Amino acid sequence: MFKISSLKKVIINLRKCTKFTIIIVISMFLIVGIVSSFYKPIYSVTLNGEMIGYSENKSKLQEKINSYIEKGNGENVAFVDISELPQYKLCLLKRDIVPNDEEVFEKVISQGTQYYKYYAVTVDNQEKSYVSTFSEAEQIVEQLKQKNSNNKDKLGIIEKYETELKEFATVEKTVADLYEKKVVKQVQSSTTIAAKGVNTSGKVVNLGISLIRPVSGTLTSRFGARWGRSHKGIDIGAPKGTKIVAAASGTVTYAQYGYGGGYGNHVIISHGNGVQTLYGHCTSLLVSQGQHVSQGQTIATVGNTGNSQGNHLHLEIRVNGVAQNPQNYLY
Repeated sequence: MFKISSLKKVIINLRKCTKFTIIIVISMFLIVGIVSSFYKPIYSVTLNGEMIGYSENKSKLQEKINSYIEKGNGENVAFVDISELPQYKLCLLKRDIVPNDEEVFEKVISQGTQYYKYYAVTVDNQEKSYVSTFSEAEQIVEQLKQKNSNNKDKLGIIEKYETELKEFATVEKTVADLYEKKVVKQVQSSTTIAAKGVNTSGKVVNLGISLIRPVSGTLTSRFGARWGRSHKGIDIGAPKGTKIVAAASGTVTYAQYGYGGGYGNHVIISHGNGVQTLYGHCTSLLVSQGQHVSQGQTIATVGNTGNSQGNHLHLEIRVNGVAQNPQNYLY
């Protein structure tokens, strides 16, 4: 009798628990239904600790950001460096909250730095031209070698990753600009080299103007015969970046960067009456063609560009196209 009574109690309690559980489940469904009618799950997005918006699909948004980091949005973009990525937090907010994934995306990528990939064609390790693809660079080098350009053994290709994109040149223009015709050296029977356009007589020509030293330094190479050819000027050794000034007032007739037939980056100033001065192997040029300069005005800085073996200024003085010995007037 006792056992039957106990079993009844267990059954009664079990029924009560079941009813209670059903009531709780139904209540939960009702609460969830009521909440979901007013609220929705959404991700808040923060960047550098600042809340910048909301997203309903953080995976899709992050995938779009990752794709931009890998490819950027422009031609020749290698990758994009973004220092801080967004943080996501799941929230339950009112249904009238509108996600702004596109605005969030723009804010994230606005802090990025794009790195461009392109190729530089070099001559003697000096960058001369830029192209978009390695194939174009190879074509340039191959065509110059086929033309037997005088600088064919000095050509090179450098892969560049920079934050600024250079202006690209066509293969045809670069080949035309870099081609150097081979020069046949002519040596007289005597030991003295008498190159065309060089005054080797020793006669001092009156320039009609006074000159000042364009740079302070050590005289490292003199005018005249040198290494089996004629040295048309003098070399003054000085540290890279040393200021070079105009030896006399005049008009700049040439100021360009490049190999320049061996002179490298160089400036030519016309002083009138057929007198010109040339300043070669500069690292930077501070004047432009057609500009009038005063005596003593800074026009460039000492460098090691072109056919050069160290930082120095190559100085020439020409009268009607004939190179004169600068030591007759300076140093």
